[in-house]
Amino acid sequence: MLQIVCTPTMNMIHGRALRLFVEQGYNQTTVAQIAEEADVAKKTFFNHFPTKEDVLFADVEEYYVRATAEVIAERAPDEHVADLLLRIYERVVSRVLDEGLLPGDTEALKSLSATIMTRPAIQAKVLHLMFDLQQKIAEAVLKAYPDVLDPITAVAAVGSLMGAGQAAGFAGLRQGLSPDEQLASIRRALDVAVRGLRSL
Repeated sequence: MLQIVCTPTMNMIHGRALRLFVEQGYNQTTVAQIAEEADVAKKTFFNHFPTKEDVLFADVEEYYVRATAEVIAERAPDEHVADLLLRIYERVVSRVLDEGLLPGDTEALKSLSATIMTRPAIQAKVLHLMFDLQQKIAEAVLKAYPDVLDPITAVAAVGSLMGAGQAAGFAGLRQGLSPDEQLASIRRALDVAVRGLRSL
């Protein structure tokens, strides 16, 4: 089963880093400043995060991994794979909004979103992270639906839903949509993907 461990130190570094990024800008924030704010050595930072880009996404994998394990454990015997994948995605979004380190802080979220949109290195990190997550989720879903899916259809199903959500999210950021408008646009994209997945 999917697993990931987030330590208190990792969470503390992540939280301090996000606040610094919002307060003084991503480019202006150094690893040394983050380490100082978190009261850890620079070596400790790099023990948890290979690069400064990595700290932006410290909790993303944890949210997806936890949601996938929970939704698979809760699924009804006759639940369609499309519904299960949609519930995973919706649970992740709900959890990020409710439990994230910047919950309800619209301006801070907009600032971080702008950072992601304007820096190719960060966009590349997002794409790499989401590809890796798609593989892990596909493996878990394949085990849950061995009579319905094969390795190719499992990857295609997960990729189509997550790709639709990600593409809509980036499009919303480019258009400057509000958080509520962006969530609505992502939901429309997910509905398109789910209709296609009904054929499985």
